Amino acid sequence: MPITRLPHRTDPCDIRTVSALDPLRADSFYPRLPAINATADVPALVDALRRLLPDLDTVGSYSLPERLAVMRDLGLLLGSLKRHGTQPVEAVPEAEPILVELGRSTGMVPRDTVHHYTEWNPTNFRRRMYTGDKMEGYLMDGARLSLPHVADAVDLCSLLYDADPADQETAQLLDQVDRSVSIFDELITMVTEKVTPEFFAQQVRPYYEDITVDGRSYFGPAAAHVPLFLVDMVIWASDRGDPVYDAFIDEVAPHTLPQWRALLAGWSAGPSLVTKVEAALTEAGAGDAAAGNPPPQLLDTARSLASVLRTLTVFRGKHLAIARKAYRDEVRLYELGSGNGSITLLHQILALTKENVTLVRGRAASAPAREAVRG
Repeated sequence: MPITRLPHRTDPCDIRTVSALDPLRADSFYPRLPAINATADVPALVDALRRLLPDLDTVGSYSLPERLAVMRDLGLLLGSLKRHGTQPVEAVPEAEPILVELGRSTGMVPRDTVHHYTEWNPTNFRRRMYTGDKMEGYLMDGARLSLPHVADAVDLCSLLYDADPADQETAQLLDQVDRSVSIFDELITMVTEKVTPEFFAQQVRPYYEDITVDGRSYFGPAAAHVPLFLVDMVIWASDRGDPVYDAFIDEVAPHTLPQWRALLAGWSAGPSLVTKVEAALTEAGAGDAAAGNPPPQLLDTARSLASVLRTLTVFRGKHLAIARKAYRDEVRLYELGSGNGSITLLHQILALTKENVTLVRGRAASAPAREAVRG
């Protein structure tokens, strides 16, 4: 069965199509999952996985949306089994070839991802949840509502990758990126207000543990896998990153959409926009009265770039504060986060983003004021 290309954009119509599907007829089972998990009833989970599991011929007859819905519905059982100390494919060996084929034919990993768990999950009474708690729903909503904005930002970054910093359109594209990523600040504020660190760390985080399929480990469907790193790569991280952050991206990138992974491979090799803007300002003589004034369009780009970096910094500062609360010694059950990142990694990413804000702001500030240039 050939790999079917997923849409580049997470279109609302496609989301509705997948979330409306119930190819395994699992609607009647999933209201019972929270109670099964509450009692750690592993035999009931094993029995449910066996009963819902399709055979390979049936998988071959599914459309792409149906395959995504199937992986969504099998995925919560995989995470539930691992949360209670059982490797799913050891308990149900016949699941392994099905998971491998579902992953292969969709171009995704052979288990559920944040896309399956949030975007392709119903939001009404049919929603599949590990705990059934309202706080789990708020966590899911945070990731679900952010992903369309990531899609917008990725599309804009595709245009920015080859953009000339001195073009007026570049500043306009950056302003649109800024608006797209600003949603992260709003959503993390919402999650902070509605979800306690203790609930996340002790009740939901255990369901995001990695499982082994076909000899490899795959992370659970955590919000940490929402691919904001794609925006980082174009804006600053391709050549101003850090080996630890690069290694983190390499680990989590397989858990996102195949088209986005393909973009990452190219973007990681090119100069970042920060580097291109810095070089353009240097060439234009920013801060050097004898060299003349940089074009106003270039200064607009620098200021818009600084604004994007500042928005990312604000979000990451809040993320770090929340993570510190959830991973305090007296609260945490795991040392590493749900994306396999540490508090130290979050601090490093925040520090790197701040460094780039300081650099771009400094270069833009050293140039003559915009009004003076235009006068």
